[in-house]
Amino acid sequence: MNGLSSVNPNFGNYNGYYGNYPNSRQYYMPQQEEVQEPNPGKTLVTAGLLQAFAMFLQKASQWCGNKLMQGEEFTSAENVQKVAQNMVKENKLNVTVDFIDNKNINNYGSNLREALKPVARGENAFYTDELKLAVAPKSKPSLILHELGHAINAHKGKFLRFLQKSRGYVSAVPTALLLLNSAIPKRKDNKKNFVENNAGLIGFASFLPTIIEEGIASIRGIKAAKNTLGKAVNLAPLKRNYFFAWLTYVIAGIGLGVAAKQSLLSNKE
Repeated sequence: MNGLSSVNPNFGNYNGYYGNYPNSRQYYMPQQEEVQEPNPGKTLVTAGLLQAFAMFLQKASQWCGNKLMQGEEFTSAENVQKVAQNMVKENKLNVTVDFIDNKNINNYGSNLREALKPVARGENAFYTDELKLAVAPKSKPSLILHELGHAINAHKGKFLRFLQKSRGYVSAVPTALLLLNSAIPKRKDNKKNFVENNAGLIGFASFLPTIIEEGIASIRGIKAAKNTLGKAVNLAPLKRNYFFAWLTYVIAGIGLGVAAKQSLLSNKE
């Protein structure tokens, strides 16, 4: 599912990488040349700092999500529906659009109803290409424009679809880097290899496609609102809300970088 799921951010996928870290043993390599020995104290301090930073990121993401949900709607629900209808029509989307509350959620099957509960509470919105369904809370209908932006992206070529699909693999990045690092022969001078030096950047880079695609979806929604409603409507609240939503994805990308770095540190013996 694509969408503003970061409104209720879930760092649980990365919590396993923010755990406790065993003491690293020093390795003495009897060589004539000078080598750099691992510093267990430095490793533990770095791990502790990363863990603290991860906790800060979680709080920051929650703050952005709260700011989004506290934001005002930029126009009436009727106008939002008009914009949504134009987005579907102009882009020839075969998509069902619905605004969910505690009443109409019962129109859906039990499996989907579970996913819709946060939407009914006003905590989430999403688009699923498998079901060709875009939903947003009835209490915050403007989120649907972003979700229809995802729907348009899904029908605008292989590159944008790749950006969407990439999010399904990002949670495996820390483990993949751990396995890759284990496969790289240890250097005789005991210096860090490329993966160890750049794990954080690699982790963040793997989340960039999601960050970019989320931004594009929001831009499509904002442009559609402008084209449909014209200058009579103030788009500033919509832009503000979408900006806070987008920030949660940026923070999630940084969090993935921290998780990647942390996974290597926690594996040190």
